[in-house]
Amino acid sequence: MNMANTLWPGKKRIAVIFNVCLEAWSDGKAPGISPMGNPLPHGVLDNTAISWAAYGATRGIYRLMESFARHDVKASVMTSAVLAERTPQAVKAVGNAGHEILSHSYAMDVMPAMMQEDEECKNIRRCTDLLQNVSGKTVKGWLSPRATPSVNTPRLLAEAGYVWYGDTLADDLPWIETHGGKKIVAIPLSTDVNDMPSMKYGAPPRAMLDTFDEHLNILLKHERGPAIIDVTTHAHIFGRPRGAYYHEKIIAAAAKSSEVWIATRLDVANVVLAQS
Repeated sequence: MNMANTLWPGKKRIAVIFNVCLEAWSDGKAPGISPMGNPLPHGVLDNTAISWAAYGATRGIYRLMESFARHDVKASVMTSAVLAERTPQAVKAVGNAGHEILSHSYAMDVMPAMMQEDEECKNIRRCTDLLQNVSGKTVKGWLSPRATPSVNTPRLLAEAGYVWYGDTLADDLPWIETHGGKKIVAIPLSTDVNDMPSMKYGAPPRAMLDTFDEHLNILLKHERGPAIIDVTTHAHIFGRPRGAYYHEKIIAAAAKSSEVWIATRLDVANVVLAQS
């Protein structure tokens, strides 16, 4: 499908997607980064990094949902399925608030790229069942940790009934793939507006707002066709007060623009399928 000359609903030029990463690691695994700069010796479990990441499900996701609610905006929440076991109340709260719950694999260290096909099939089923049973919502989207699929991932997701996947950075706009007669929408993940630079490089939280404003202005002035801006935040990074403050300013700016359609990834996939 060629979307180059097709605008979004309401004849909007820019679709803004708010992605929230609600992430966790398997038992005995820790994030590779944390606020502590001095690395531990090889083989030592970084319990500080584990507790830092746990903030997302215990506090951060709730603060972010409150800011979305103030602007009547729905997000696409990339959810590690292990949280359906550890903190089911958080997963249920996301579903009850009307946000899109999409699978982010079982945990951040469980990546399709490292699996055999039968193992990946089992992981997809496990994640789908866990998230659906706890949230009460049908899971129709998938985005792997690091957006890193195996060669089989799109086909396996299509066979499992998924509507879209986001494990690609290959284009600006989505397209439809067909695997074994089943369609699935590929929605690229853009990384321009992301809270990770604040964590990795010490960028002030306000920099994410400035980046969004600049990116939106560039697209409006220099792009003729439709475009997508991914605004990606991690519940354990910008779910904290300072980050959430500037993140809400991005929500307000998007909601204010007459050229912006705020959508979930599933909304985008449904538009693409309807126009095919």
